[in-house]
Amino acid sequence: MSILEQLRCDPHSPSTVAGSLLPALERGNWVRLLGPQDVLLEAPKALPSGPGLVISTGGSSGSRQLCLQPSIHLDRSAAATGRWLHALGLNPSQVIVWNPLPFQHVSGLMPWWRAQQWNVAHVWLSPALMKSPQALLEESCQRSDWDSMPMVLSLVPTQLKRLLADPAGVRWLQSMALIWVGGAALPDELAAKARAWRIKLAPCYGSTETAAMVVAQSPERFLDGEDGVGEPLDDVELRVEANGALAVRCRRLAIGRWKPDGDGSLAERSTEPSVSPLTDVDGWWRSGDAARLIGSAETPQLKLLGRLDGAIHSGGVTVFPEQLEVRLMAAAREVGLPLKAVLLLGVHDPEWGERLVVLVRWQDAEYPPGAAKALLLRLKALTERWLPAERPLLWHHCAELVETSAGKWERARWRAWLKELERTDGADG
Repeated sequence: MSILEQLRCDPHSPSTVAGSLLPALERGNWVRLLGPQDVLLEAPKALPSGPGLVISTGGSSGSRQLCLQPSIHLDRSAAATGRWLHALGLNPSQVIVWNPLPFQHVSGLMPWWRAQQWNVAHVWLSPALMKSPQALLEESCQRSDWDSMPMVLSLVPTQLKRLLADPAGVRWLQSMALIWVGGAALPDELAAKARAWRIKLAPCYGSTETAAMVVAQSPERFLDGEDGVGEPLDDVELRVEANGALAVRCRRLAIGRWKPDGDGSLAERSTEPSVSPLTDVDGWWRSGDAARLIGSAETPQLKLLGRLDGAIHSGGVTVFPEQLEVRLMAAAREVGLPLKAVLLLGVHDPEWGERLVVLVRWQDAEYPPGAAKALLLRLKALTERWLPAERPLLWHHCAELVETSAGKWERARWRAWLKELERTDGADG
């Protein structure tokens, strides 16, 4: 019977747990990588044969689940990514892999796994270093292998934004032969800045369920102005379901999904933990992302529309808040409004079914109430010509509004914040 080993990841020293991971897998065990706040779990009795990784996933829905990914699936993912690089003229056995992402997430695990499979150098980058572009550049340049071979990097949009805002960060990014950017939508503003600086971005799409990247855009096409996240890798099939959901089929989909009860602690467990299938009988996994496929059937291009669990149905129209957030940020930037963050949430409406509510954070979170309200009124005016279903009903200033470190919104958290605001009748919109 397979055993579940649980290893806690230290964000300041990921190499420590990485050194324990391979021996655990060699013992044929399942290994769960824990973040600093994760709790230990009781393993399901019907744990499949290992070895493999148990990796947390949740997306924007706020529903924490664990995916079971056999080691061979991670090997297949690394191999497919390597073939994709080869097609671009980059030999995966002759690159340096840079990694600033959390090791307990598939986004940070897979760069390290690829480096192991390709037998190349892998460089950990600490969160503190990523927040100091000048120090990042200076420390990187001091490495003996700096720029000795083509360098590849994985980022999320929030990290990219911080680096692009600093000349040292721009120079560091320009040194990379290729930069995969995923985990969240790439805002048009960041894409435009990256193109202006000729930074070789490769927007991509993947998930824990797919063992990371399944679709990627080449830097050449990105720099030529092409939108979207590109074509599927050579081991992946895509289709769009009747409800607009993206479905994926490949030989590296997680073999099961495990959803802990409560907060996952042993004291709270009321039922026997179990693993449920991920795919249908034909091997398709239905994601929570709405998408469109364009181009030919042989080389489809993927366009992501937004999370289905974040979409609302207002007056008979399906509205994707992520698209409107990007539009509102761009409109605010054009008129000089100091908008730092914006989040749109759907709330029940007896006439429309659902309507949108806006949470915003300004560049200076300490604006006096009167000034903050005046800014909200100016921001609201920018939506007057939007379609009725897209036009928000209520506007609220939220000084603590912030994305996760992966650049995603914990929508369940902010819905709870909104409910508490309504309960105390503290609305300022």
